[in-house]
Amino acid sequence: MKTTNAAATLASVVFLKIQEYARRPVQEQARLRAQLEAVLAVTLAELPPENRIVLDAADGTAVAVLADPKGALRLAERALPAMAAGLPLCIGIDHGTVQMASGGENGMIGDGIAVAANVADFATPSRVLISRSFRDALADVTPGMGTGFSPAGVFTDAGLRTHELYFPDKQAAGRRHRRLIALGVAAVIGLVGAGIGVRASTGGHQKVFDGTMGKLGLSAKQREAALRGLREKLKF
Repeated sequence: MKTTNAAATLASVVFLKIQEYARRPVQEQARLRAQLEAVLAVTLAELPPENRIVLDAADGTAVAVLADPKGALRLAERALPAMAAGLPLCIGIDHGTVQMASGGENGMIGDGIAVAANVADFATPSRVLISRSFRDALADVTPGMGTGFSPAGVFTDAGLRTHELYFPDKQAAGRRHRRLIALGVAAVIGLVGAGIGVRASTGGHQKVFDGTMGKLGLSAKQREAALRGLREKLKF
């Protein structure tokens, strides 16, 4: 029986599963394994060794990334181009508990690994799927980053456990930026319309505009785009 010898900790687990691995001939399995190892050699390079634990699985590899959800996502996204070289990877990511295991077999156990494996089961080689808990972990590290994902649906695994899954969506991030810009422009126009101390010069509008944009957390590039829209509205 497997026992544990260390306290559980939270980690972001990236599960890289070779699609239909068990059904493939042994020679093809060996080739795909070698390709996966080459991909990992490249994708793991930017993660400090002390922040990651690599675990072999029956049909792929799991990587537990400690204290770095953004690093886990980058790892998954960097592995996707391997599909163009003929490596059919299904990638799932979860954020949950992991724990070192002992008792005749070294490795890790934990809900984070089990859920990441289930998420990979629902994934296809065309995109990465993430769990809700991983999306929330990203949002905790970088507020607003969690909005760059779109719902993939609710899936039920073999154990009848349901999983609310998402996929990275660059268009979703763009829609959020446009909404923030629109809100910023509307807020400034409202201030101007109410006559709240804005001079008729560009400098007066700029001061209020910068203050509002700062509260919305927009970048300098996004502020510039919003300012162009505001100038068109106010003709200044």
